[in-house]
Amino acid sequence: MKRIVVIGSISMDLVVTSDKRPQAGETVIGESFRTVPGGKGANQAVAASKLGGTVQMVGCVGSDPFGQQVVENFKRHDVDVTHVQIIRDEVTGTAHIVLAEEDNSIVVVQSANKRVVFTNEELEHLLDEQAFVLLQLEIPIETVKQVTSYCKAKGIPVLLNPAPSQPLPPEVIENVTYLTPNEHECRDLFNGISVDDVLKRYPNKLLVTEGVHGVRFHDGRDVRHVPAIRANVVDTTGAGDTFNGALAVSLIEQDDLETAVRFAVVASGMSVEGFGAQGGMPTRQDVQQRLERV
Repeated sequence: MKRIVVIGSISMDLVVTSDKRPQAGETVIGESFRTVPGGKGANQAVAASKLGGTVQMVGCVGSDPFGQQVVENFKRHDVDVTHVQIIRDEVTGTAHIVLAEEDNSIVVVQSANKRVVFTNEELEHLLDEQAFVLLQLEIPIETVKQVTSYCKAKGIPVLLNPAPSQPLPPEVIENVTYLTPNEHECRDLFNGISVDDVLKRYPNKLLVTEGVHGVRFHDGRDVRHVPAIRANVVDTTGAGDTFNGALAVSLIEQDDLETAVRFAVVASGMSVEGFGAQGGMPTRQDVQQRLERV
């Protein structure tokens, strides 16, 4: 069984719940405030582990209390933290989240996540043919370029979730095995070209997540659509991360792509029914039971 190596961001989420999202210059009264472990990389690692994957997290935290808390959270979820570095002169990354109107708005402060860098020798130590790599874009883009190039040369599969949205060098898109933007990120990546046209260019590689409308990809013959499940929405934060963690777990079990996408869609849909990016993430048993009813 391949191990899932998540190279990415580790943060503490500072979450405000409100009936209304403030406009520019506006102040509103919120309902609650909580701090919960997050970061796209960390979320994907926890999601994959809860779904039965063997997961190793690679990233950086600060030497502050948030750093200690997120490392302990990994341990509680059976995520290997051997390669989580504590940066003594830095603080842990944060995400400032407003939950309102059944959606979220997020400002990310990278902090220690900017220090996720490697030499090629370090990559050789981290990665081998038994690895399946998950990447996101809350770490330096140069690191993303380096890791995807290295993995392509070594035949190591890479799943890149291109979020938060930013331009990607063409070689990164070519080097990854799977690319999972949402519909907005897809438009940004491919200069507004229609989703169907872009899917045809990247069969069995590009999977576009479309929220309540599910996921689309091209299987080499046709565009396939996997619909979302009905869910009682509490918090949408981390739904995309759950999708990516679940997709990795299913793919390394050698499920075909449509089966893997269906598994990931169900896991993602279930995740919005609980509070916090990680708090609502389902277990393997939860997803299997839900799949039997879909």
